Amino acid sequence: MTSIEETTVTRSFEALVSEADAASVDGWDFSWLDGRASEERPSWRFSELLGRRLAQVASSLDLETGGGEVLDTASVIPPLAVATESWPPNLARAAARLHHRGVVVVRTEEGAPLPFADNAFELVSSRHPVSVDWVDVARVIAPGGSYLAQHVGPGSVFELVEAFLGPQPESVRRGRHPDDEAAGARAAGLEIVQLHTERLRIEFHDIGAVVWFLRKVIWMVPGFTSAAYEERLREIHASLETDSPFVAHSTRTLIEARKPV
Repeated sequence: MTSIEETTVTRSFEALVSEADAASVDGWDFSWLDGRASEERPSWRFSELLGRRLAQVASSLDLETGGGEVLDTASVIPPLAVATESWPPNLARAAARLHHRGVVVVRTEEGAPLPFADNAFELVSSRHPVSVDWVDVARVIAPGGSYLAQHVGPGSVFELVEAFLGPQPESVRRGRHPDDEAAGARAAGLEIVQLHTERLRIEFHDIGAVVWFLRKVIWMVPGFTSAAYEERLREIHASLETDSPFVAHSTRTLIEARKPV
């Protein structure tokens, strides 16, 4: 999401929601929200960091690559480069985007072991994986190689989640806590090189942005549809019309773990 652009046009609830419902949510590109929502970015600039690391290795694996958008920003792709994705619409987008750069895109099944040999990759990366099987990830990293990723942190965008689902228990809020992530990596035999978490401000400026975001990030409000939550959406829309944005906060964790030689 990018910076807000002022608009003098006030559109109806029905028009905004209808537009958001009709818009594509394939891939992992959030440019549809340009001018409608904003989000602070982590200080470590993950795409740039990943690009520098990719230029230093001969083999890489990008897990849950989405539409390949982040990987494609790298100026240098290793001689052996593989990306995985499980959702068919994203798989097709990733293949179209990455094949010409020499990246092999492999379909995987959620929860299934990675279909790669032990010690196969110098660098394993991911941006916002749904979950991490640390044992399997450690298995495919070559000795001396690394896992470098940006994870969604605990309680991310929970102001929006709780606006629709009500207060969430502490056990749910703690999910994806960086201490737990680090413990999982260490239990799999990896050494933590760096671990940083930041809390970042998000602003939604119209109800269409809220609808589109929840359609795209489907685990925020499972089963979300604008029809099912129309009453709550109308309440938020009324608040947004006062020129006060809906404010939430995302959490992001940078984690780097190395496999001992």
